[in-house]
Amino acid sequence: MGTGSQDATNRFKALMDQVEEPLKTTYQNVHQGYHAETLARFLKAREWNVIKAHKMLVDCLHWRVQNEIDNILTKPIIPADLYRAVRNSQLIGMSGYSREGLPVFAHGVGLSTFDKASVHYYVQSHIQINEYRDRIVLPTASRKYGRPITTCVKVLDMTGLKLSALNQIKLMTIISTIDDMNYPEKTNTYYIVNAPYIFSACWKVVKPLLQERTRKKVQVLSGNGRDELLKIMDAASLPHFCNRGGSGSSRHSEYANENCFSLDHPFHQQLYNYIKQQSLASEPTQPIRQGSVHVDLPEPAAEGTEIAKTIESEMHKFENGNGLSGSLDGHKINDNSDYRTAHCL
Repeated sequence: MGTGSQDATNRFKALMDQVEEPLKTTYQNVHQGYHAETLARFLKAREWNVIKAHKMLVDCLHWRVQNEIDNILTKPIIPADLYRAVRNSQLIGMSGYSREGLPVFAHGVGLSTFDKASVHYYVQSHIQINEYRDRIVLPTASRKYGRPITTCVKVLDMTGLKLSALNQIKLMTIISTIDDMNYPEKTNTYYIVNAPYIFSACWKVVKPLLQERTRKKVQVLSGNGRDELLKIMDAASLPHFCNRGGSGSSRHSEYANENCFSLDHPFHQQLYNYIKQQSLASEPTQPIRQGSVHVDLPEPAAEGTEIAKTIESEMHKFENGNGLSGSLDGHKINDNSDYRTAHCL
């Protein structure tokens, strides 16, 4: 960290030391003891502007308090069949760790349908995975490897990406905005695999709009990406869609524990059991309540709305056989979201 960066971090820390309750308690759940790394994430998201980064983090803490995010890991989605339906239509999982100790999260972008439950259940599930990652997975990895591990690797499977993905743009915009505002800079690298032609065409339009910092994080790999990914992780940590002789995500696998999207995969079993246990511990005399957690859905930022409209317009042109325009007045889009990359494609 350079002198300027260290100075910015010190100034930021001095401001955060003045935070009072209830923001102070929820801030502990955000930093998990890794103050400098947390402050650096928010500073990166605001181009090392201390005032803007401070506002962003304080706004995040208010959001957490207002929506009781600290308690979201005590709110299981029940019955289990409903949660299984969510898992089968919101394809996310953790397949292992990189050799550097970073958790490897897999996303089935092309085959996620988001059509088995309400928006609130998908938002709840997304935030629960974020919180479990930040409160349980990353601190555990940090202790294991003896150093702060505060980011992850994401492998995005584009198998099945179709024009019908436009139907999910609104929900993906909501999710990406939540990440933008409250979980910035949590991804070290995005690896994109199994990319069909429609992705390649859209990527040509999206790539110039992203800031250089974000572009450097994205690597589009050939085929299922197996050979390249084996350079940074062992075969046991490869997502299932990279391990097959063929390519592509699968909602169902002959061996359930091979499919990291499945509720039967060890990661999801651990996550779901943890949430149920936390629920019983918080209210031991009460039955577990049904119903989704209603988190305030944010208004997308102007740049997020603009890029969503651009992709929608370009994909319609693609559908009509006119190809992609390949330009958008040279505007740069500020992209701090872990999900924005998937959302834009």
